Amino acid sequence: MLKFTKVSLLLATGFVSSFFIFAQSVLAQTQDMGLGHVVAPTTASKLAGEASDAGAESADYKAAQRRLAQGWNTWDVHSVTTHVLLPQGLAIHVGMKHNTTLYGDAFLADALIGRLDKGAEVVTPGPHAWDGSYTDLSGEWKGHKWRVESAHDGDDLVLLVTPLAGSTASLPPTVVFSVGFLWNRPGSTMKGEDHIEVAIGRAEPAAWVPVYCTCNVAGAFPSHTLIEVPISEPYLAANLVGQVGVSTGKRRSLDEIRAAIERQRKEYEQSIRVTGKNAPIIDAIETTLGWDTIYDPSKERVISPVSRVWSVGWGGYVLFDWDTFFAATLAGIGARDLAYSNTIEILREETPAGFVPNYARPGGWKSFDRSEPPVGAITVLGLYRKFHDRWFLEETFVPLVKWNRWWAEHRDIQGYLAWGSDGENRPENLDDDARGTRAGAILESGLDNSPMYDATTYNPESHLLEFADVGLMSLYTADCDALAEIADALAKPAEAMELRERGARYRAKLATLWDDKAGIFLNRDLHTGENSLRLSPTNFYPLLAKAATPEQAKTMTERHLKNEKEFWGEWVIPSIARNDPAFGDQNYWRGRIWGPMNYLVYLGLSNYDNSEVRREFAAKSYNLFLKEWREHGHVHENYNAVTGTGDDVTSSDRFYHWGALLGYVEYMEQGAAGDAPKTAR
Repeated sequence: MLKFTKVSLLLATGFVSSFFIFAQSVLAQTQDMGLGHVVAPTTASKLAGEASDAGAESADYKAAQRRLAQGWNTWDVHSVTTHVLLPQGLAIHVGMKHNTTLYGDAFLADALIGRLDKGAEVVTPGPHAWDGSYTDLSGEWKGHKWRVESAHDGDDLVLLVTPLAGSTASLPPTVVFSVGFLWNRPGSTMKGEDHIEVAIGRAEPAAWVPVYCTCNVAGAFPSHTLIEVPISEPYLAANLVGQVGVSTGKRRSLDEIRAAIERQRKEYEQSIRVTGKNAPIIDAIETTLGWDTIYDPSKERVISPVSRVWSVGWGGYVLFDWDTFFAATLAGIGARDLAYSNTIEILREETPAGFVPNYARPGGWKSFDRSEPPVGAITVLGLYRKFHDRWFLEETFVPLVKWNRWWAEHRDIQGYLAWGSDGENRPENLDDDARGTRAGAILESGLDNSPMYDATTYNPESHLLEFADVGLMSLYTADCDALAEIADALAKPAEAMELRERGARYRAKLATLWDDKAGIFLNRDLHTGENSLRLSPTNFYPLLAKAATPEQAKTMTERHLKNEKEFWGEWVIPSIARNDPAFGDQNYWRGRIWGPMNYLVYLGLSNYDNSEVRREFAAKSYNLFLKEWREHGHVHENYNAVTGTGDDVTSSDRFYHWGALLGYVEYMEQGAAGDAPKTAR
């Protein structure tokens, strides 16, 4: 049986890249062929029913989801070249048929960004407006190169496909536009002489939407000509010897389609241009989240999973805990409803035990044994400071408090907090055998193969790593502070007092991990009683919790953060110190640079008087981000701390939204985020 989770493949030192991609590919293929795991209905129903009791959706949140799930956009997780009209579910798929005997008339039905299996298409993403009003991407596949642009023209959609120079195939491809309905939405399609008629819904009389193509203009063959392609829906097709356009609602000429696309392109560019020096990061964040945002029909919601490649491999979507909170923070630059949706939807995945799971996927499957770093409250508070919507606090407060209490009740050891993985009385997790193991406890950290945990001891009775974790205690203390401030805003004095008392208790315990000789807070092995001298960015997280005195903050910054033998350099900040034996691995959390670590360290620096260091840190983070964004349009899951590239390994997704946090810190440094990045004051 194939065992595949985000993290279980990554625990063995030095064993990541090839199997990571192989597993993604195999799982996706088995699901596509209907060979995935068969789940007994009773078990599936049981898990699906064990949802969070965070409460019914408020009218405000329902309205936010309705606003999101409207109009034409790239909603389909399976392909960035499929455009879908919500809420109707009408889809126009853009496919490519190869016409050379070398590839046996291969057909590319779906296209994804960052797919790495042999012979896969290479998609270079261009701009993607939040609402899908303008999108642009380029594709390369088996010697063919092309560009697909889309735009809204009123309530209609226009598409323009352009062949690009540099194609090496001997014959041009055939572009195929197939039209149908997704997710069992009601409707029908009928091929006409030169267009496709679409009847939406079941109403009588039907709402008809025609779909037209300029296929004849391309000079290939009449649009009614039949070709052999593996699709069952009505389609229009043309050999791609010139530009081909599609429009809904009414027939449009190529010139009219070009004009509509040009209008929306200029509107998008103007919306970016007015942000001034922040334009590159605004463009990158909007584009990244634009392409990564999908519609999940199982729960009728708009969400932003980490990437489509991950989501397809996990059965339709996968929401990771802190990844999704960070997506909400990023969306806050220009898409309030999307920021709220990502925050609320990951909280609604909360388990009956009261914690937000490491992951959640279709069918009710989630990590019932473990959580991930508690960054929810600082995310909610940041968004509230920016948008001031009280209903958002009311919607999120109960699950956040439950989660906060859960940490103290289930992850406390000798007054410290430690990572864990519960065993007994927990449902089995699909394709995940880490439940109740040391591996599962390390996965809870989110730092899946970090060398910090190489020598730790897991207690099978307590289900905890016997390891007082500076990072966890710091994030948890900040969580208490942020929740207390939220409780104040909601006029809940009892909860505010409870949270402040708990935060003070763990802040005091965190203070005992300060090591004068080392000049930094150190993790402590509670099995041996010795401090760990292995340093990672999490050792700076006490700055985030305001647990360091000004003198301690200065010492940590000067002796360690600015130390080029440890963390400083051209590319910052490595996930383990440069002088650690594991740094040379440059394997996932063993030395590579990660956006969320830079973001959390930056938040900590913002709490202290060190503006010069903070500015330089933000600039270095931004420069790392811009390197591959400008060269390849990549937003990497992680980056090499020596070369600054993300393309050197296959275990760094090329379009993973939290990579944009490297640029977001510069956005905050410029003051564009207002109060949003600040932690509890």
